[in-house]
Amino acid sequence: MRIEILTEPTPAFAALVDRHVAFCDGTAPAESCHRLPVEALFGPDLTVWVAEDEGALMGMGGLKALPSGGGEIKSMHTVAEARGKGFARALLGAILAEAERRGYGALWLETGSHADFAAARGLYAAHGFTETGPFGDYVTDPHSVFMIKDMEAAR
Repeated sequence: MRIEILTEPTPAFAALVDRHVAFCDGTAPAESCHRLPVEALFGPDLTVWVAEDEGALMGMGGLKALPSGGGEIKSMHTVAEARGKGFARALLGAILAEAERRGYGALWLETGSHADFAAARGLYAAHGFTETGPFGDYVTDPHSVFMIKDMEAAR
């Protein structure tokens, strides 16, 4: 397994994003899906990591800098055949390490409330995230779970 920062989209990454979109769209109506298109993941305020295994992309995750001095985890996804093998944990570890290096006070995320997101919610909880209300431009939505990690408390 290799975790690395991706600085520009590739065809393999676009295919991974397509799988993420299909997964998300299968769990909630379009207005409740907050995933980003490929192009939006490579803006100046976002860093994207990918998990690779034997040259194949197994997962991705992003860290968006927020004006508040914190960050938001974006587009975390592990392909179905790689789930339960540590890829998401490794990606989250890389994101948390970078958030710590940047001195972020808190990290937020939005994930799905559907049963298919239970493992993701469990992973986040195991790393110190707790449920909270909507943040930023998000609104209360029965298909969303909002979580926060107080990075300062962990220091």
